[in-house]
Amino acid sequence: MVDVSPKKSTAREATARGRVFLHQEALAKVMENSAEKGDVLTVARLAAVQAAKRTSDLIPLAHPLAVTGVDLEFELDPESVSIGIQARVRCQGPTGVEMEALTAVAVAALTIYDMLKAVDRTMVIGEIALWEKRGGRSGVYRRRG
Repeated sequence: MVDVSPKKSTAREATARGRVFLHQEALAKVMENSAEKGDVLTVARLAAVQAAKRTSDLIPLAHPLAVTGVDLEFELDPESVSIGIQARVRCQGPTGVEMEALTAVAVAALTIYDMLKAVDRTMVIGEIALWEKRGGRSGVYRRRG
């Protein structure tokens, strides 16, 4: 684990995105809120927040951070038959929250899969990437494209 004790505590923020590709029938269940297990996006949101807060329990060398905010957005896209996921995570600390944002997206996607697997076991989780980070010595990073 990297020693971050000499680093200055600053406001940190990171945004990650990902996507779940699924069959039309499964997407319809989400849009109609008729999945057998319940409200897919609400459960995915809660799972993502919990995952962001517990990232250091999942990623061996990630520092435990006092996460101060997690915002989740879902985009239901009938054209690509997919659900877009975006997580924005914030904290005040000596190291960034990129792993927390990426973990939130991954766990939201896995939760969507779990909630809908009875309808569609062929779902594909992908396109998980860091889109932006702010704070710290390296400043602002924005993904291109």
